[in-house]
Amino acid sequence: QAAHCVLAQNPQNVELARFYCFTQKTIARRLVLRQDPSVKRTLCKRCCSLLIPGVTSTVRQSNRRRQSVTVIRCVSCGLTRTFPNNPKHQLWVDQPEAQSASDRYKWFLKYQFNTPLK
Repeated sequence: QAAHCVLAQNPQNVELARFYCFTQKTIARRLVLRQDPSVKRTLCKRCCSLLIPGVTSTVRQSNRRRQSVTVIRCVSCGLTRTFPNNPKHQLWVDQPEAQSASDRYKWFLKYQFNTPLK
């Protein structure tokens, strides 16, 4: 959020926004936290800059192997990422199986280590 605010006020503050994104990524790694896929899609994997269309990235639509994809290119480092445009495509986190797998894991931890869970 801080990186978005910084770039919204002044698009020239790319380095400060990159520092905020790198710090957020480092903290998540140290605390062994999973980042939401929507957050991970807005960060460049190579240079940790915030990918905002028209400011720090370019967005194109293309067809590859009979499938429509969105191609996002980072302006800073040139890394390209492709995402499918299939409306039926659903991320694993959003599927019901993922929720039941998470519940099974919580149940396992509760009875394995006898720890109360929130």
